[in-house]
Amino acid sequence: MRAAVVAVGSELLLGDVVNSDAAVLGKELTAAGVEVVTSVAVADDLDRLVATIRLCLADADLVVLCGGLGPTVDDLTRDAVAVACDAPLRRDPEVVAHLEQLLSAYQGRVPADVYRQADVPEGAEALPNPAGTAPGLWLEKGGKVVVALPGPPRELAAVAPPVWERLAARTGRRIVTRQVLVAGLGESLVAERVEQGLELPAGVALSYLAGGALVRVRFTGTDPAQLAPLVAHVTAVLGDRVVSDDGSSLDAVVHGLLAARGETVAVAESLTGGLLAAALSDRAGASETFRGSVVVYATDLKESLAGVPGPLLEAEGAVSEQTAGALAAGARDRLEVGPGLRPRLP
Repeated sequence: MRAAVVAVGSELLLGDVVNSDAAVLGKELTAAGVEVVTSVAVADDLDRLVATIRLCLADADLVVLCGGLGPTVDDLTRDAVAVACDAPLRRDPEVVAHLEQLLSAYQGRVPADVYRQADVPEGAEALPNPAGTAPGLWLEKGGKVVVALPGPPRELAAVAPPVWERLAARTGRRIVTRQVLVAGLGESLVAERVEQGLELPAGVALSYLAGGALVRVRFTGTDPAQLAPLVAHVTAVLGDRVVSDDGSSLDAVVHGLLAARGETVAVAESLTGGLLAAALSDRAGASETFRGSVVVYATDLKESLAGVPGPLLEAEGAVSEQTAGALAAGARDRLEVGPGLRPRLP
């Protein structure tokens, strides 16, 4: 099954909103065994949206739209699907009842425009939205499938799971991936070492994703048993450069190692301005192993807050190996971290 992803919203083209939905849809469709052949963003313009849907239907078996299902005048996805698929809109009484039950409790009355969300193309199925008011849509016509999902990420996540299950059942296969996270080597050097002596089985794809001083080596296929020896090969040739081979992120690995050793960590930052602390605190349970951060951008604060000796700053400057070492020692002492030091309970 070939799919086209259409993200709807002028805000995506203007740069006001990052199109994160496209990444989610691409990942989930691939996992369901669907090949994504096109991914585009379209403005809130009925004629342009209709033309895009028709063009995608000519090239793909499935079109997945996200966004444009709300109650306002610029929410045109329902109308565009109705025109493109020659399926006139019909008001769905079950959706109307759901909207009235959901909104009347705290608004007193339901604004007339809200009922637009109950307009469903003829022959389409309304997909329940437990996280919002706009239902999704599933329409099959002429051997093609059109799916419309809400744009807000929280609502998309709430509506979409049954769609992925239905598509996986239709394709009869699941795409599986295995990733090896590598640090301390450039992408080209990683590829050179990985591909030396490597033989990819038929149907398995190899790719590299670099960013943030890390490289992910990713294998994609349909049989987990085929991927396991490939991952083992990568870990063998890259050795201690491997951070994880189970998809774990760098911060997750750091927290796991600290927890296993009964240790805690703190950081002192200057130029990074708190980015390291943000990475270490961006997960549930981080307080078990992460004590905190001292952000000392100004040179004088390196001495007064982080404890870097003044003479060292004068002799070596704010940016030097010696100053960095003193910053680390200062954070360690002031934030009381190290082996056996657990966070204090209030």
